[in-house]
Amino acid sequence: MATAQDIRKNFNLIVDGKGYAGSTDEFNLPELSLQTEEYRAGGMDAPIDITMGMEKLVADFTLHSHSRDVLSLFGIRQSASVAFTVYESMESYDGTITQVVHNMRGKIVKINQGAAKAGEAAKDKYDLSLDYYKQTIGGSTVHEIDVINMVRIINGTDVLADVRSALGM
Repeated sequence: MATAQDIRKNFNLIVDGKGYAGSTDEFNLPELSLQTEEYRAGGMDAPIDITMGMEKLVADFTLHSHSRDVLSLFGIRQSASVAFTVYESMESYDGTITQVVHNMRGKIVKINQGAAKAGEAAKDKYDLSLDYYKQTIGGSTVHEIDVINMVRIINGTDVLADVRSALGM
């Protein structure tokens, strides 16, 4: 009999070491997408996709609070980065709770402070450009992408290890 399994039910956001439980409206995790190029040569019946790397890692989140601490992280120097961590709880129908952790590093590249309206809570939206992303489910690493160091670990296998070796890295 099929039942609901691994339903993502709740989350908590940590920005630069400070928690925002109760203040975070939503967090959109980075979309993992391979950058491909279509390739077809003589002797091939159809084109295939050749992986050329990954698309840029971006994420965003929305806060109900007008946080001075988070606002002050915009526009930091080029070599600096900010740590973002999202903790999620997943629950299955049998009551099993599993922790999901998303560790990210990058910059706040855009702040939309929205409209202030009488009688309505304003929200601040933050857009992120990431150079690191790691997803752990139940203590096991599913994805770890380190753009600067050319690391892409998928379910325990570093798929770029041979490329780094060939490049003398």
